[in-house]
Amino acid sequence: MLEIGKEHERGKRTMNAQGSQAETMHPRDWSWPFWLTVPLYPYSKRRTVCTEVVKDTIWTFDQLHGILYTIVPIRMTVVKLKAGGLLVYAPVAPTTECIRLINELVSKYGDVKYIILPTSSGLEHKVFVGPFARRFPKAQVFVAPHQWSFPLNLPLSWLGFPQSRTQEIPEDKSQVPFADEFDYAVLDINLGRGSFGEVAVFHKRSHTLLLTDTILSIPEEPPAIAQINPYPLLFHARDNGQEAIVDTPANRRKGWQRISLFAIYFRPSALEIAEMGDMLRDSFTAAERSKKAYFGLFPFRWQENWQQSFTALRGNGRPFVAPILQTLILPQGPKQVLDWADKVASWDFHQIISCHFDSPIKTTPHQFRQAFAFLEKNPSVSHSLPKEDLQFITGLEADLLKRGIATPPKERV
Repeated sequence: MLEIGKEHERGKRTMNAQGSQAETMHPRDWSWPFWLTVPLYPYSKRRTVCTEVVKDTIWTFDQLHGILYTIVPIRMTVVKLKAGGLLVYAPVAPTTECIRLINELVSKYGDVKYIILPTSSGLEHKVFVGPFARRFPKAQVFVAPHQWSFPLNLPLSWLGFPQSRTQEIPEDKSQVPFADEFDYAVLDINLGRGSFGEVAVFHKRSHTLLLTDTILSIPEEPPAIAQINPYPLLFHARDNGQEAIVDTPANRRKGWQRISLFAIYFRPSALEIAEMGDMLRDSFTAAERSKKAYFGLFPFRWQENWQQSFTALRGNGRPFVAPILQTLILPQGPKQVLDWADKVASWDFHQIISCHFDSPIKTTPHQFRQAFAFLEKNPSVSHSLPKEDLQFITGLEADLLKRGIATPPKERV
């Protein structure tokens, strides 16, 4: 596989997979000037890793985002069209480095023809689409229906989308110019205060399914994009604030696995938050390198059974629906979701490329469909996550229901 962009924070010369020397990289090539719109780590400097998934056909472009050094990949997928040109699914930040990597594909396979924003709810995805589309002025832009913004619901053109070439993706796929190569299915759930939408796209020739947020798989090892600058991994590998930051493969793996638990559950059962007095005491006595972040504050206390939680979460790499979607979002439209999942499962895909965590996920349509069994009254199979790890999210649901912010889930199908 082709991997581009493995150098650390300083600009260096890189070698691509063919062994030719790439031009010198500079930190300004990683600049994302609109980071305040969605102020997530790594803020104004975003690296990009490009990976060839299917030879001469599909590439992924990974960047990072997160809070408190809880960093996970956010991913764009680029597909070569049969007649020439490229289709882009879920754009990422169009930094100079990212656009340079895409233009390497453009020079070989033709221009970016189509850009798809496959979600109506994911601000971390839609924030990039307008700036990305402006870098490719001939591309048509298709967006999931019922786009919305908060606190004001603004027109798409006010959010930076090019007005003359942006349209909602139609329910009838015969109305799009790429219908001969792709199938797609639109999930659109009315949540009252906004909507949750996801457009699943199936590339027939490569038997590849593109998804945004609905399906995840957790890799055991940290992804390449997280290892360019391993500090967040090493930050979370510690057991207390006094522990020094030591860069080893084992610590990178340990940090990644804890980050995954944190990102999926928000507060897994194996995680405790230290008392303020303990945090301050640790920060005063922390090793100098450990004080690089948050003045040495480290509030996390992991119990010895945290690895058991990770093993249960990973489930040998099986695809699953994130707990926040299982609990708060998808139960608002169980029949819609299952009808959508049935349609997607009718396609002959062999792998899934999701916008977060692992990619590609080697799976079958049957395994994909099983991931939504939690919406059924009498599921034939259940891959339930540990209830103790879900306590924070179920407690959050109860609080939102009590305050009238969320609505009760609809009856299972």
